[in-house]
Amino acid sequence: MSSHYLWLIIGMAAVTYLPRLLPLTILTGIRLPLSLQRFLSYLPYAALGALLAPGAWQAIPQQPAAGFLGVLAAAITAWLGGNLMLAVTAGVLTTFFLIQ
Repeated sequence: MSSHYLWLIIGMAAVTYLPRLLPLTILTGIRLPLSLQRFLSYLPYAALGALLAPGAWQAIPQQPAAGFLGVLAAAITAWLGGNLMLAVTAGVLTTFFLIQ
């Protein structure tokens, strides 16, 4: 491997690692406002929705309602329970049983 590729990999690793490291070092010891904490607590669910929504409608071409109802089950479970793993499980199981 040439040194050009090695420096390219090191540069990509640094660019990827910096957004993870900076908030940890800058925000240590700083108390965030309650409204910002509440906003940040919704980010995992927003990320889950952004990942699931585009493919859910086209996941099962013969039964598009199964994908929609799976997403709906995951959303309701997340809203009521607040557990992300439980929401994903509910969505997968709902879709699985609908296509059987």
